[in-house]
Amino acid sequence: MSDSLDLGVERTLVLLKPDALARGLAGRIITRFEDAALKIVGVKMKHMDAEFTRKHYFDLEDRAGAEIYNCTAGFMQSAPVLALALEGVDAVAKVRKIIGSTFPDQAAPGTVRGDFAHQTKASSEVSGKAVMNLVHASGNSEEAKYEVELWFDASEQFEYETLAEKFAY
Repeated sequence: MSDSLDLGVERTLVLLKPDALARGLAGRIITRFEDAALKIVGVKMKHMDAEFTRKHYFDLEDRAGAEIYNCTAGFMQSAPVLALALEGVDAVAKVRKIIGSTFPDQAAPGTVRGDFAHQTKASSEVSGKAVMNLVHASGNSEEAKYEVELWFDASEQFEYETLAEKFAY
């Protein structure tokens, strides 16, 4: 990957949340990333326990408050999640564009959340439930580096060349 870094190639983390798995959307969501020339370099299914959830969302309580942290943590621990380490040119920004705005009712059609998630911010606040928005994605390069390393050991990340890389890079 070192030669690719000059081209803006980076890694990022995507979590398919419990609602994505419960609704059988994993394949359709993953296809969108692959269609955008993002390469899967790590994948695993995991139940997030309380300790791991706190490591993953280490700053959420400070940013959003204890109530939102507890609601999010409870949802993320309610069923397994599917973690993907994705690699590609400007992977963080590309993934964020593909998934759409955090709140499904604000996400554009054509994005994962705009097409498949339908909960509004207001309904989440009224119900006291976490926003069912199908996916988590790293917000910036620093967060991506932290999250990929938290979720995947070096031995769980793979190097290989895709046809897209062969022709595009």
